[in-house]
Amino acid sequence: MSFFKKIFGTAAKEEVTMSKLNIGIILGSTRQGRVSPQVGQWIKEIAEKRGDANYEIVDISDYQLPFLGTTDGSEPGIAAWNQKLGELDGFVFIVQEYNHSITGALKNAIDFAREAWNNKAAGIVSYGSTGGARAAEHLRGILGELLVADVRVHPTLSLFTDFENGSVFKPQALHLDNVNAMLDQVVAWSGALKTLR
Repeated sequence: MSFFKKIFGTAAKEEVTMSKLNIGIILGSTRQGRVSPQVGQWIKEIAEKRGDANYEIVDISDYQLPFLGTTDGSEPGIAAWNQKLGELDGFVFIVQEYNHSITGALKNAIDFAREAWNNKAAGIVSYGSTGGARAAEHLRGILGELLVADVRVHPTLSLFTDFENGSVFKPQALHLDNVNAMLDQVVAWSGALKTLR
């Protein structure tokens, strides 16, 4: 008997598999010249070949979020951001390392929601001089506070070997297995956690 059936039962599995999950690929940078759209598109192309979920890119820059605590919270982007997160069953964060952590823009966007994150799963794809590993570790702590279950497999991309001149994304083929393993876990955990919502 599978782990899923043992924990959640056959009925729960059948209910979850009746409709595809919605997974958002969240671009974690808003700066000019960012490369996160290239990485996000690469992940989306790999994901869509799988046919196991609906995948979409969610760009935090589209929501024009103010700095948390500096406004009355009435900006339309805040409500739109929370609505979009509420429509998603799981996430893949595209994370770049800035000073050993995630970007301020991503932290701000995360903090503008609470319940919309709860009881969902997330994968992390990071990049930087050390593969963005330190930023990913910071993100894991934040996600835990928001009841987001981050999966173990974590593709790390190097600015030295996966980018040309630091701006053109040319991933090594060896990353494909890790990306698919990460997506396997995101889809499985997102389906399991959907039964709690």
